[in-house]
Order: sequence, then structure tokens, then C-alpha cells
Amino acid sequence: MADTASIPDDIAGLSFEAALKELEQIVEKLDSGNVDLDQSIEIYTRGSLLKQHCDDKLRSAQERVDKIVSQNGNLSTQPANVE
Repeated sequence: MADTASIPDDIAGLSFEAALKELEQIVEKLDSGNVDLDQSIEIYTRGSLLKQHCDDKLRSAQERVDKIVSQNGNLSTQPANVE
């Protein structure tokens, strides 16, 4: 799992959806080309942290789903065989 200690508290407290929305806004700003170099570096850094946070949230959700669909003590992402 990624080092969550490097994620600032204000990002760590965001839901997946909120973090993704902010990340999308950062991408739009950077794509616009209307941001000076220093600000670009600053928001790119924040975007990287938001991406890491989103990746961590998705990984955690996948692990929970895998546990839900476990069969006979084995994790499985495959549907059960229906005979």
C-alpha cells in the first residue's frame, strides 16, 4: 500500500469523489496554459497527492469487494459457478 503518511490531512479527509473533482479542476487549469510556472508546479504537486489518495481509495474499495465475493475462504473476483 502507498505511504499515506505523505498525504496531507486536508487531502486524506476527502472522499474519493471530492478528491477526483479537485484533481479534474487541476488538470483543467494546467491544460488551459493560463497558469504561471510556480503555480503550475504547486498545483501539479497537489494533483499528484490527490491522485495517490484516489488510488489508495480505489485499492481499499477493491479489497473490500474482493472480501465480499470470497468463496470457501479463497478470494475470488470471478462469479460463482451456477449449475
